[in-house]
Amino acid sequence: MIRTMIVDDHQMLIDGLEMLLKREPGIEVVATVLNGQSALEKLAVHPADVVLLDVNMPEMDGMETCKLIKHKWPETQVIALTMHDEGQFITAMLNSGASGYVLKNTGKDELIEAIKAVHNGKTFFTKEVTESLMNSMIPGKEKGQKKYKPEISDREKEVLELIVQEFTTNEIAEKLFISQNTVESHRRHLLEKLGARNSAGLVRITMEFGLLES
Repeated sequence: MIRTMIVDDHQMLIDGLEMLLKREPGIEVVATVLNGQSALEKLAVHPADVVLLDVNMPEMDGMETCKLIKHKWPETQVIALTMHDEGQFITAMLNSGASGYVLKNTGKDELIEAIKAVHNGKTFFTKEVTESLMNSMIPGKEKGQKKYKPEISDREKEVLELIVQEFTTNEIAEKLFISQNTVESHRRHLLEKLGARNSAGLVRITMEFGLLES
């Protein structure tokens, strides 16, 4: 029996997946949660072999959640379940420890195949994901095409704007009425999403892509 957990911030999607998986012999849904922090808490009580993990979630996104899951429960396999098929998201999740990457519009059979594959120690990517990943690795593949503009949340944009203006972590926390830990969490997410190494890199990429332009 493959113990499976579903982590997504949309209850309707969770309900649909849970109903689908409960009908599949050999797969048991041990828990469903709406965010990354709840996933960590549930895993401590209900161990899972495979976690279906949304990439975009508030406060703690899929990348950070995946890293923490793999750190605390190395034997638990993670499949990113998302609508994003851009190379940077795929690479970020793989670097965070995910063993699979599946789009939310995938069919039942392919999702079941993904769960069984990662449970057996293999990796699994849908065809669209594989093509996107390969294209992102080929130099000059996107030459002449519009460069992909990274997607960031409204809150991340607020934090990024203040970073560009050279505000400190404490000052950003005070301006946005959030904790310093939350500011640092947003900063880490921005570094991962934008592929930057430090704040200077964040500023450069912000200017390059015009991320703060309306």
